[in-house]
Amino acid sequence: MLYIRLICVGKMRERFYLDAFAEYQKRLQSHCRLELCEIAEQRLPDAPSEKEVAAALAKEAEDILRAVPPDAYTVALCVEGKQMPSEGMAALIAEREGSGKPKLCFVVGGSCGLAESVKRRCDRRLSMSEMTFPHHLARVMLIEQIYRGFKINEGARYHK
Repeated sequence: MLYIRLICVGKMRERFYLDAFAEYQKRLQSHCRLELCEIAEQRLPDAPSEKEVAAALAKEAEDILRAVPPDAYTVALCVEGKQMPSEGMAALIAEREGSGKPKLCFVVGGSCGLAESVKRRCDRRLSMSEMTFPHHLARVMLIEQIYRGFKINEGARYHK
């Protein structure tokens, strides 16, 4: 069974995000072993300097990199990443399931994004869209796309 770890910066508190995430987490139980790892988002002043942002990202990067399984195929969600259709997510899932290392890790940064050191560690950079989304919504969108990928692979009607 595929092991998927979502490493996300920040803690979701909004009930509507929590409910949506929980629904897809429940749906995925029969498809994979899913683990959510939340990393503390570093606090910044209202108008942080570039140096303050860089220091916060560096601290978050330490925690993220410690949480990445060493033998997992790792995907960073970042604005400069390449977009992928849902069928591409399905292909990635199928590839990892069939590999000798069935571990897949996704990293979702906080409001300031991800440090370059995290992006360099990742095997792939993925962009959800050219649009900007709240990072908690991106987390919900990601887990839905993971679920959709499994449904595509099994030929279910969920993907239309």
